Amino acid sequence: MHELLVLSSSLSKLYWVISPQLALHIPDGFLSLPVSLVTWVVAIGLIVMALGQVKSEHQERTVPLMGVCAAFIFAAQMINFPIPGGTSGHLLGGTLAGVLLGPWAGSLVMTVVFIVQGTLFQDGGLTVLGANIFNMGLVGTFGGYYFYKALRSTFGFNSWRGTSVALAIAAWTSVVVASLICAIQLALSGTVSLGIAISAMLTWHVLIGIGEAIITVIAVSYIWQARPDLLYDPPKRSSLPRPLVQR
Repeated sequence: MHELLVLSSSLSKLYWVISPQLALHIPDGFLSLPVSLVTWVVAIGLIVMALGQVKSEHQERTVPLMGVCAAFIFAAQMINFPIPGGTSGHLLGGTLAGVLLGPWAGSLVMTVVFIVQGTLFQDGGLTVLGANIFNMGLVGTFGGYYFYKALRSTFGFNSWRGTSVALAIAAWTSVVVASLICAIQLALSGTVSLGIAISAMLTWHVLIGIGEAIITVIAVSYIWQARPDLLYDPPKRSSLPRPLVQR
């Protein structure tokens, strides 16, 4: 009987790893105590620093924008898009939040989204919330934003072509890197072997990252067309693509 329970637990954990619609939102019981504690320490440090940076750098008008951005990303994560194999993935939104609000405010927005998802919808465990914030907040938002910024300066800082290419690559990369770190955390916790975790996570998230890139480029393009002043670091207005509908 004990062996059957252990096998059932192992199979359920393996199912979570290979199911892209569940992955990256780690449930309770999938990480060891040391791994959870380390990610919690990093996550709390990130939140404290982000609160200080947002308070000192951003104006009051940024607060409503953060709320709107959080609501948009939360709603967008509820919409799944199909990927090969009869399953689906959804937007993570870390790079999008960073590009819209900057890395510090974007990280706070993503943290709020994860807390609401974990407490109200059981989408990710509460004891491992630090890991989810670390993977999708720190890696997804900070990593995605600064990689986007570096690519944008390379491809053309104030050209739409350069910006769109930078957005797509950064959004895709943030998803893949976050999934890789998640796989390493699972392996360090003894949940699954490193080979299985990396193979399963990367296989799906390479595809999910394509959807992430497309959604991110479309969303930022629309905002640049309508209200470029709302973005954290917008390009020059003259460099934006022409509207599809002439007024």
